[in-house]
Amino acid sequence: MKVKFLTIIGLVMFFASCSEYLDQKDPTSLTEEEAYSRLDIVEPLVFGMFTSWRDLQKDRGGLYFSLGTDESQQGAYQVTSDPGQAGLDKYNGFLNQENNSIGGQWNARWPIVNSAALAIRGLSLNTEADTEKRDLLLGEASFIRASVMFELTQYWGEVPVLDKDHTKELGWKRQPLPVVYASIIKDLTVAEAKLPETQSNKSFPTKYLAQALLGKVYLYAPQASGVRDYTKAKEWFGKVIASGKYSLLPSYANNFNYNFANSAESIYEFQFNNNWPDNNQLQWQTGSRAVANISQNATFGGYDLILPTMYCYKDKTAGGIWEAGDTRKAASIRYDFKYRGKTPVLPAGMGGDELDPHIKKFEDDRIDGTQQFWYSGKNKSYIRYADVLLCYAECLNELGNTTEAEGIVNQVRQRAFGTLWTPALAWSGLSQVAFRDQIMDERMRELAFEGWRRMDLIRSGKFVQLIKERNRWAKENGTIAEFHTRYAIPLAEILQNDEINPEDQNPGY
Repeated sequence: MKVKFLTIIGLVMFFASCSEYLDQKDPTSLTEEEAYSRLDIVEPLVFGMFTSWRDLQKDRGGLYFSLGTDESQQGAYQVTSDPGQAGLDKYNGFLNQENNSIGGQWNARWPIVNSAALAIRGLSLNTEADTEKRDLLLGEASFIRASVMFELTQYWGEVPVLDKDHTKELGWKRQPLPVVYASIIKDLTVAEAKLPETQSNKSFPTKYLAQALLGKVYLYAPQASGVRDYTKAKEWFGKVIASGKYSLLPSYANNFNYNFANSAESIYEFQFNNNWPDNNQLQWQTGSRAVANISQNATFGGYDLILPTMYCYKDKTAGGIWEAGDTRKAASIRYDFKYRGKTPVLPAGMGGDELDPHIKKFEDDRIDGTQQFWYSGKNKSYIRYADVLLCYAECLNELGNTTEAEGIVNQVRQRAFGTLWTPALAWSGLSQVAFRDQIMDERMRELAFEGWRRMDLIRSGKFVQLIKERNRWAKENGTIAEFHTRYAIPLAEILQNDEINPEDQNPGY
């Protein structure tokens, strides 16, 4: 992670291809401050940051943080073929500071944060006349630094804060949680003020996305940060709701239909398509190997990296999560694997769960019969309006307004049951504690495999309890512990960064 200085030309080549620079002053002849105070240099750099952020959602890396929860786990063959990757579910000795799967996710995020810090510093020095463009770029750079930093601190705890105005004080060492969260909130506050209400390029954030993430920060921040604040979280989620810009789609399934990309329910989604390098390969990782043996172009073929847990795919009557009539079940999880009239058979020696229920949300039938499933490319949701409503309801409950909170949740539930909705399905008369427990299941039903479950388990204090009960591999291994709520700081970081030492490692590793 530690990169004290990257040449301007190196950053430009890394993040964007811009032939226009050939007609300008050679960027390598500029000082760092001169370069990053120029809008024509910062603009492609910011675009590159968002492309890099999107690319974190691709392929295996985009699913690693969803493994090892009570919602999803590795397929049997996957968990036996790669000990390091298996550690993400088993919580054994392979989930350590040398784990490449997690170390790669740490390493991939810091160039984005560093570039955002350079851009923010440069833009503060910019004196060009185009103040509108400067403000927009500042809002975008501030948002992406905050969003990536939020991920880093949620997964690793205390992390460095890269602020080019305060490098001498902050350096590259791990900072206390209050400092980390203060920096995230500061960036999001700038973003909320500078970003527009809409963006023609959907890859870029809006004011309402910044508001939604501010709500998430105040709701998800650990108590030790001193930042968790249900009143402030409610206020920010409330701004998104009051804007009138968003609404629930009548059909839950259409949130995962490419014909409804960037819909009225989407506050932000990562933009993909079926052409390299803009494909996401998620079907490759979530599909069934048994179906792949019939056709490499099958919509739901793949290699079983990540499957729903039994709790996530079973009905309530069988000890799972689903109520009769909930349309989210069929939209989220595949149970039928017959492909073009052919019934797949279990491949020998692969593990035996290749025809167990699989994740359906990433299936892209545009590739069926025409392209290998590696070229799947539907957009991937980041924050949906339904998520904002459920978070808002949580805040209401924590503030003692459980009845009002139930009404908000019932908006989401009524959409889920459609014509089968009856008053008996509505939440009513719950205690604050009962609501607190049940909202976790409701979030799984609504947001399964959309990337929030690990954070939800950590903030609820039920990380170990529920994973140990519901994740097959964690249960079999029996070694999951409270310290696993944080990943290990990668050994390579400790060796390369002279401001993070072995004694600075997270406890337990």
